[in-house]
Amino acid sequence: MKGYQLELWSVWLSGLAFIVFSLYATQRLPSVKDHIHSITSKRVTLDSTSLDITIFTAPKPFKGSVGTRQTLAVRSWLVLSPHVTVVLFSQDPSVATFSDSFDSRVLVDTNIDFTFLGTPFFHSMIAKSRSYKSDISVIIDPEIVILSGFISTINHVNQLDHDWLLVASAQNVSSFPFHLDESGKYWQTDNGERIKIQELQKIVQQNWQGKHYYTRMLMVWNNKDLPLHNGVLPPFLFGKGTHDNWVIHEAMSSEFRFVFDASWTITSFYLNPEDGLSPTHGNSSAEDVENRNWEYIGNSHIGANYGSFFYSEATYSSLVKLLRCNNQYIMVDTKKNIVYPIGHQGEMSLMKEKIFPSWSKENTTYCIARMKSLTKSLDFPVKDQMEVTSTLELPFSLESLLSITADKTKTIILTVAGYSYKDMLMSWVCRLRELSIENFMVCALDQETYEFSILQGIPVFKDPIAPSNISFDDCHFGTKCFQRVTKVKSRIVLKILKLGYNVLLSDVDVYWFKNPVPLLHSFGSAVFAAQSDEYKKQGPINLPRRLNSGFYYAHADTQTIAAIEKVVRHAETSGLSEQPSFYDTLCGEGGSNRVGDNKCVEPETNLTVHFLDRDLFPNGAYQELWQEKHVKAACLKKGCYIIHNNWISGRLKKLERQVLSGLWEYDPATRMCLRCWHGTVSNHDVNFEEAVDSFLSSDSSL
Repeated sequence: MKGYQLELWSVWLSGLAFIVFSLYATQRLPSVKDHIHSITSKRVTLDSTSLDITIFTAPKPFKGSVGTRQTLAVRSWLVLSPHVTVVLFSQDPSVATFSDSFDSRVLVDTNIDFTFLGTPFFHSMIAKSRSYKSDISVIIDPEIVILSGFISTINHVNQLDHDWLLVASAQNVSSFPFHLDESGKYWQTDNGERIKIQELQKIVQQNWQGKHYYTRMLMVWNNKDLPLHNGVLPPFLFGKGTHDNWVIHEAMSSEFRFVFDASWTITSFYLNPEDGLSPTHGNSSAEDVENRNWEYIGNSHIGANYGSFFYSEATYSSLVKLLRCNNQYIMVDTKKNIVYPIGHQGEMSLMKEKIFPSWSKENTTYCIARMKSLTKSLDFPVKDQMEVTSTLELPFSLESLLSITADKTKTIILTVAGYSYKDMLMSWVCRLRELSIENFMVCALDQETYEFSILQGIPVFKDPIAPSNISFDDCHFGTKCFQRVTKVKSRIVLKILKLGYNVLLSDVDVYWFKNPVPLLHSFGSAVFAAQSDEYKKQGPINLPRRLNSGFYYAHADTQTIAAIEKVVRHAETSGLSEQPSFYDTLCGEGGSNRVGDNKCVEPETNLTVHFLDRDLFPNGAYQELWQEKHVKAACLKKGCYIIHNNWISGRLKKLERQVLSGLWEYDPATRMCLRCWHGTVSNHDVNFEEAVDSFLSSDSSL
C-alpha cells in the first residue's frame, strides 16, 4: 500500500513539474502579437526595397499649371523609396532650375536627340537609359502621380527568375486637392491635415473619368542581360503618338521578357489638364507658330511602316494581368484562362495553373471577373490614330521656320541635300547638335529627303522646283546631276537673304570642329566670306575658279543680295555647276577683280569677297589632312573650324573616307547620333571598318 501511494505521489509530482515547465516554456515562446509584429516587420522591409530605381521622363517647362502638375508627379516618385533617382531629359532652363532643389536625386540630361522644336526622341531616351546603372528602370509620363502599390508590385515581380517588363496605365481624374508636405513624406490637404493613402485611393476612384485609358502609362523593367525587344526602335517622339504600344507589342513578340499589365496593383493617375490631353514640348516661340500636329502625323506614319501594332485593344487584351487578390499577387492570362500565382519562397519561376482551395478559388474568380468588367468598359482611342496622310507635310512655311531657327543675329545655317546623301546629312546634323548649334535648316531636294528629315526632327523645307532626276550614286563633282543640284543652292540662299536673314551655307560633307558663325559674322556687311579651294600650300588662295561654293557666309545687305542675283543669273545660262559662276561673277573671269592674295571686289556692287584662311577652313586637298592618321587631332592642332570632305570623286569614296577618319556622328542602324549610344560613347569606341561595310552593303534607309 505504501508503495502504491509512493507511485501516485511520483506521478502527481511529475505532472506538476510538467505543468510548471509548460507554463515556463509558454512564457518563453513569442506571443501571437509578437508573431504578427514579426510578419509586419518583414512586410515593411519588403515594401521598402533597397533596389536602385531610376525613373526617366521628359518634362515640359516647369511653368504655370503644367509645372505644378509635373512637380506633384516628381515628388510622388521620390517618396516611393529613398533609392529612387529621377532623370529629366530636357534642354529647358526651367527644368534645370527645378532639379537644383532636389540635390542628386533629380538629374537633368540634355545629351539625347531632340527635334528642332525641343521634343525628345523616345528611342534616344531608351538608349540613354542603359548608361544609368540601376536595378530597375522606369519610363513614365511627366504628369503621372504614383500613389501606392509601386514598390510592393516590383518586389513581387522581381522574384521571378526571368527578365520582365511591367506596364501600368494611369487613371485620368478630374480633381486631386492634395499635396506632399515639405518633408516630401506625407500627403496632406491645403489646411495641413494629413490624409492616409487608402483615403486618397478612394478619392482617385471617385474622380476617375474612365476615358482615354492607356493613353498615359509607365513602363518598368529589370536591368539584367536581355533587351526589351528584338529589332531597332523607330524614331518615335516622346509624348507623341503611340510609342508605348510599339514597345509592348515588340516585347511580347520577341518573348525575351515576361510582359505584365500591373494597372490593377499600382495606383497612379494624372489630372485632366486644362490645355488638353496631349503633351507637347519645346519653347513658347515655337508653339506660337503652329500646333505642330506634324509630330503626331510623323509618329503615325512611322507606325504605318512597321505593322498593325497600333490596335491597342488587341495589344493590351493579350497582356498577362497582374492582380492582388487574397493578399497575394497572381498573374492572369485572360486569353487562356490560366492563373499564375507568385510565391515568396526563394527564386520563383512562372508556374503552371494551380488548383486553389474552394474559398480561395471563389475569391480569385471574383477578382478576375471584376478586372474583366472594368476592361470591357474601357475605350481604346489609340486605334483611331491609324489614319495618316500618304505623304508627310510640315505645316510650316519657309518664313515661319526661319523665325523659329534663326539666332539672335538673324543668321541661318543652311544645307541642301538629296536622299543619296541622307546619312551624311544626319552626321552633319548630329555634329551641329553636339556643338549645341540649333540655327540650321535643310532644303530637301526630293520628297524622300523631306519625309526622312521630318521623322528625324529636322527643320526642313522642300524646294518646289528642284531637279527631280537626281542620281543616287552618280551625283558627285563634275556630273550633270551635280551641276543641276548646285544651282539650287544659290537660288535658295538668295531667297532667304531677301527675307532679311544672313546665310551660312554648308554642304553636308563639311565636318565642323567648332561654331564659325561668330567669326564669319564679324567680317561685317558687304563682305562675302568663302572657303578657298586652292590646294597648293604656298601662293595666292584667290586664283581663278578657287572659290568653293560649298561653304560661305553671306550678309543680308543690299550689296550682297545684288551680287548673288548676278551669280544666279550667270548660273542659269551656264552649262557648268554654280561654283564657276560665283568666281567668274564676283572675282571676274580670269581673276580680273582680285585684290591681293585672298580677296576680290565685285565692281558693280562693291562687294568684297574674302577667301578664308585654309589653316582654319581647310579644303579636302590642303596639306593632305585627310591622309593623317588622326585627322581630328591634326585639325584641332591647326585650330580648324571645319574641314571639307571634297577633292574626292564618288559618294561611296567620300563616305568611306569620312567614316574611317573618325569624323562621323550618326548610326543609321539605330537612327541616333553616336553621342547617344549608351550615353557616353566616343568615336574611338566605334569599329569604323564595320561601319563602312554596313554602309556599303546596304542602303541604310529608314
